[in-house]
Amino acid sequence: MKPFTGFWALCTLSGLATAWLPGDHRDIESIDGRNLFNRTVPSSSAADKRWLPASGKIRGVDLGTLFVFEPWIAESAWSDMGCGGQQSEFDCVSHLGQSAANSAFQSHWSSWITKDDITQMQSYGLNTIRIPVGYWLREDIVYSDSEHFPQGGLSYLEQVCGWAADAGFYIIIDLHGAPGAQVAKNADTGQYAPTAGFYVDYQYERALKFLEWMTTNIHQNNAFRNVGMLEIVNEPIQNADQVSSMRTSYYPNAFKRIRAAEQALGITSNNQLHIQMMNALWGSGDPNESLTDLWFAAYDDHRYLKWDGSVAVSKDNYISTSCNDNRGGNWPTIVGEWSLSPPDDVQWNSDWAPDTNKDFYSKWFAAQVIAYEKQDGWIFWTWKSQLGDYRWSYQDAVAAGVIPTNIDDVYNMGVCG
Repeated sequence: MKPFTGFWALCTLSGLATAWLPGDHRDIESIDGRNLFNRTVPSSSAADKRWLPASGKIRGVDLGTLFVFEPWIAESAWSDMGCGGQQSEFDCVSHLGQSAANSAFQSHWSSWITKDDITQMQSYGLNTIRIPVGYWLREDIVYSDSEHFPQGGLSYLEQVCGWAADAGFYIIIDLHGAPGAQVAKNADTGQYAPTAGFYVDYQYERALKFLEWMTTNIHQNNAFRNVGMLEIVNEPIQNADQVSSMRTSYYPNAFKRIRAAEQALGITSNNQLHIQMMNALWGSGDPNESLTDLWFAAYDDHRYLKWDGSVAVSKDNYISTSCNDNRGGNWPTIVGEWSLSPPDDVQWNSDWAPDTNKDFYSKWFAAQVIAYEKQDGWIFWTWKSQLGDYRWSYQDAVAAGVIPTNIDDVYNMGVCG
């Protein structure tokens, strides 16, 4: 996330749920002669299942600022932690010292998303959470002499995943902060790095070690039983030439290392994780360029009209653009980040102010949902904020009456009719 620039049915067999994406039609297609779409579920233990619903669409929220804190989203909480004036987690830990930072961040992790939040999400008909994390969650790959990140996050990730799994949510874990930072000067990498240092072999290797470790945890820890997708890097540089080594080296090696970790655990192919990359529309090139095996490959698309200078800024045009938006190209694609925020220079004008334009924002929400459900669904950025602006907070938008508690109601509004 760049700050500046009807509930599905669970498909079960003998109490075990399948590993397929919602909306998949896996009885009609194959790759390399293998039927990828057969819904038959072999006998297996519950601990081995990576489930996805057999019908419906991904309808979810990001847990932004939980494990990768973006100060713009929650300035008050950031200040209360002692991080006021610091640009990123790296900077705050450097400022506070490791011990004090660990205490401050652990307090944040235990309070930002609670079990009550998960219950509320469930009551709104949501079925998915996407959890941004940083590579520093695996503490032994952090350079202790030069990198400064909070410690102790894994147990809190287990806690929130356990709550979500108990509530029947599908869970995506997203490598949001990559070693060296995948983009420059952005807190959403966990460090406000002057340059993007991710795109070299030794940083790729650290990310691969994180993915192996996370994969093993997911399959061995019951708290992660509903984690079905692992995103291997969030929002890389939007310049295909600058990140060619990511596509030719990091992506194929990520697939190999994740699958090797699963094979070492005896995970059957139908229980493997979906491996997610940014899709071609993101601008970092064709993610499939060097992949020879697309088994359970998945794709992420982030759609913010706020930062799309090619779209004329008017209410009618925003709704028309969203209604006709085609986010296809790679399949299956989930629109993993989007919001209701217009460009900075108009967002508080009377024509766009949230308090007096709820009808428009309700229609724009509907238009985006309808468009993104032409793909495999959507995940709104984000669940909560301290902005006092429902355009960035699903929780606040429901409270404001902008987002319906029954999401299917968007299809009865005639917005894209």
